[in-house]
Amino acid sequence: MSIKDNLSTINSQLPQEVTLVAVSKTKPISELMEAYNAGQRILGENKVQEMVEKYETMPKDIQWHMIGHLQRNKVKYMAKFVNLIHTVDSLKLLKEINKQAKNYDRVINCLLQIKIAEEDSKFGMSAKEAKEIMTSESFSELKNICITGIMGMATFTDDETQVRQEFKRLKSFFEEFKTIESNNCQLKIVSMGMSGDYEIAIKEGSNMVRIGSRIFGARD
Repeated sequence: MSIKDNLSTINSQLPQEVTLVAVSKTKPISELMEAYNAGQRILGENKVQEMVEKYETMPKDIQWHMIGHLQRNKVKYMAKFVNLIHTVDSLKLLKEINKQAKNYDRVINCLLQIKIAEEDSKFGMSAKEAKEIMTSESFSELKNICITGIMGMATFTDDETQVRQEFKRLKSFFEEFKTIESNNCQLKIVSMGMSGDYEIAIKEGSNMVRIGSRIFGARD
């Protein structure tokens, strides 16, 4: 099936309240443009340099989401255009995003990445650390970022029960955190679910899914 057909199939399955991030990492611009021409406007990349190169070449009504692990020294390269950063895992990183956003007189939306998987390889903070950040005085001083939700990745396993439990845990953290509201903290997004597990994630309360191989085929 073509990229257009794949997008059409996935969009027909997604509830109206679920946002689709098409994960375009490693894919050439020609394929991204196929998705764009089929109406997809939100693209997710996991390397800053690759995202910057694509941003400079492609139409400017695309929303670019950073979905890969982010180093502080790379924030400056995408600060003028990135729409949402999914992978914030420390207060230090938030402060750097705030500093770079300020240079462009804009507010950058961020998700806190919570570690829900049992695998050691997955990045993220604990729910306790996330709560401490959002209620801290130093966080309240950051005027150029806004925490709009949380993100998590389930363990890469065929055990659906485990995956479901991990997604349930993230959703329960979201419900707990929702009571924390300030100018720079307005939680609306639960970003969980990828090509292999997005159906489970949606059933467990996800309203943003990150899908790559089901749209573009296997990664290059």
